[in-house]
Amino acid sequence: MSEAQQALDYVRGNGERYLSELKDFLAIPSISTLGENKGDVQRAAEWVAAQLHSINMDNVQIMPTAGHPVVYGEWLGASKSAPTVMIYGHYDVQPVDPMELWTSDPFEAVVRGDYLFARGSSDMKGQVMASLKAVEAIVRTTGLPINIKWLVEGEEEIGSEHLGEFIKNNKKLLASDFCLNPDAGMMGPTKPTITTGLRGLAYFELKVYGPDKDLHSGLFGGTIHNPAQALIELIAGMHDKNGKVMLPGFYDKVRKLSKKEHEEFKRLPESNKELIAMTGVPALWGEPQFLPAERTGARPTLEVNGLLSGFTGQGSKTVLPAWAMAKISCRLVPDQTPEETFKQMKAYLKKNAPKTIKWELINLHNAGAAITDSNSAGVQALAKALKAVWGKQPYFRREGGSIGSVVLLQKYVGADSILTGFGLPDDNVHSPNERLHLPTWYKGIEALTHFFYNFK
Repeated sequence: MSEAQQALDYVRGNGERYLSELKDFLAIPSISTLGENKGDVQRAAEWVAAQLHSINMDNVQIMPTAGHPVVYGEWLGASKSAPTVMIYGHYDVQPVDPMELWTSDPFEAVVRGDYLFARGSSDMKGQVMASLKAVEAIVRTTGLPINIKWLVEGEEEIGSEHLGEFIKNNKKLLASDFCLNPDAGMMGPTKPTITTGLRGLAYFELKVYGPDKDLHSGLFGGTIHNPAQALIELIAGMHDKNGKVMLPGFYDKVRKLSKKEHEEFKRLPESNKELIAMTGVPALWGEPQFLPAERTGARPTLEVNGLLSGFTGQGSKTVLPAWAMAKISCRLVPDQTPEETFKQMKAYLKKNAPKTIKWELINLHNAGAAITDSNSAGVQALAKALKAVWGKQPYFRREGGSIGSVVLLQKYVGADSILTGFGLPDDNVHSPNERLHLPTWYKGIEALTHFFYNFK
């Protein structure tokens, strides 16, 4: 019997215990954004540390930050030629509101059919447990063939606010060849997925000012430029009719897709009809020369996230508002930076804003983009592992969102992240009735077990 088979048999023989322990983890309401749950967040960190101790990890520490702590552990007993893999995760979860929409207690995990329902089941306590239990199976049978470090944070759901400073201050401790990050998910239960790219983010608040107070629209309309209209006109000019962003220099550093990358995007099993059905829109929109998956994974965007001005209450009130405000986000691709995008937005406003109004642009939040070479040893080891379990070559995709740890580890440690995971698009992540598809989860544990052996 091969070493991998010994570990896989251990996984299959301990499935019920794995599920029971996951339920214990999910029972801790580790909501990082709420002050009243600070003790629960600490308790979840202690729970993760206890798990690391139980599988014979060394140097296990609950390390403080200016916010919630980071759990660290390591096992460095493999040969010097073996790679060192960091395993990333987070133990914090989102709030549960609105509570009345849950069909069961969000912190009392319940199995219904093939699903486990609880807050954090998919995002990402279930993924942390998949990693822990794959490593446990190897430790209990043949021993680890590689070196491992663990980085499990408690602030991912609030933007990993203090993780950058932590990584920067612990670069030597965290040194590794690459990071396994199972926080990305799969495209479907029969569609094993590796995410090779994430977009960055530049988030702004744009305020436009006119008169020093709200005015009577009958007395002053037609002679005072309405700030709401001026804002709408400025926003309308930020795209052309085909969805191209019109900020000066916006595309200067955007990488062209290679033929191979384009073929990978074409292979993704996501049709226009499915996207329309998923979102409820009458038709898709955007740059027509790119596939929808390319528009969301490999092209930068500019989106209006919110608008506010004037009277918005019930009934009517004829005012010419004194100000108007928009929240605007730009999703960025590799080689673009939030700092440059902020300058480009300011340049657009200086050129296009009329003299009849004043404006203010506030930079609220930034995150860098990340990309991983699909031919790297880590990605190929994971692809082989996923194929061994699902029986098919995994899909490679770029995601439109951002994960703070990925960029931070690249920046300060020089470690690329391999993004996967076993959550599904319909897991109700961040919503009531969050759930985990258990057959996919068990397969995920087996795939991660294969992954660690693929470096022998």
